[in-house]
Amino acid sequence: MLMSRKTLISAVTLSALVAGAAALSPAYAADAAMEKCTGINKAHANDCKGNGHSCAGQATKDRDPTEFVLVPAGTCSKIEGGMVAK
Repeated sequence: MLMSRKTLISAVTLSALVAGAAALSPAYAADAAMEKCTGINKAHANDCKGNGHSCAGQATKDRDPTEFVLVPAGTCSKIEGGMVAK
């Protein structure tokens, strides 16, 4: 099954943002305001505690609305499917 160009671009952008958020150093995270963004995770690429577990990396499916990834403040609303957790 072939992906449409828009779907492919969205998938590549999402992957890059998730990888970038995971690669942030603790020093950067302490200096920049971060927000919890739900619905953008890849399986096994969530940040701590969600959907019946208490550790990072235990999400079982992609784009789970109950899992979150920490991203720089203001980024979540720019990602397709991203919702800022309250």
